[in-house]
Amino acid sequence: MAENRASEYTEGTPCWVDAQLPDVEAGKRFYGELFEWTFEDQPEQPEWPSPVTRPAQSVRPSPPLGTVRALLGGRPVASLAHKTDGRLPTVWTVSFATPDAEALCRRILAAGGQLVSAPRAVGELGVTALVTDPEGAVFSLWQAGGQPGFGRRHERGAFAWVELYTRNTEAANVFYGTLFHDALFGKDTEPDFGRAPVSDVFPAEMPPHFLVHFAVEDPGAAMAAVTRLGGRVQVPPFETSYGTVAVVTDDQGASFALLSR
Repeated sequence: MAENRASEYTEGTPCWVDAQLPDVEAGKRFYGELFEWTFEDQPEQPEWPSPVTRPAQSVRPSPPLGTVRALLGGRPVASLAHKTDGRLPTVWTVSFATPDAEALCRRILAAGGQLVSAPRAVGELGVTALVTDPEGAVFSLWQAGGQPGFGRRHERGAFAWVELYTRNTEAANVFYGTLFHDALFGKDTEPDFGRAPVSDVFPAEMPPHFLVHFAVEDPGAAMAAVTRLGGRVQVPPFETSYGTVAVVTDDQGASFALLSR
């Protein structure tokens, strides 16, 4: 698959995913074996403040140590960043493309969302910001510079889908449909982003959140590999409108999904 170009990413298209982990070396071992990723050092990346303990703040954090970019077949698919503050969640975060991060942040605030970390340049790669929707689900924005986003997607070991688990799907459709109309509802669009009620799969007390999905050929074999590598299965395979999904965690507690189509 040819590497994606920035022009391919309509505003609101998922274009990158990154994990904040306590131990990046352990993450490299886990995901390297699970998805056959290789890794390279990555230029400065933001260390996000916790949206729980430091909401709506504008910060210019120091770059974390040990940040790496994951490659599949030599093309970029994700990044792993060192979580230096134990209060930060161990999570996968999805980034949505935008041509203007500052303008999109203003629209998000006007629509009831929050700004966790203001737009900031990541070297020559692009501009990023961390935000939440009105219910508190956290996501990132990416204004591409030298790094457009995924070099591979929709294939084994690469990003395939992101699902927002929310308490109010109708409100989520209005919020995201207004922000990202062309990416979700434009002509001939095939979105990589769905919305579902929290209570369908997760405990009722689970907060709204995004769940990143990676493509696999055999969910059973992938779940066995997750378990062997020290992770665990949270939700066994279930059928969705976009494929067969299993929800798992890595060996450090970051949740993600396996998707077979």
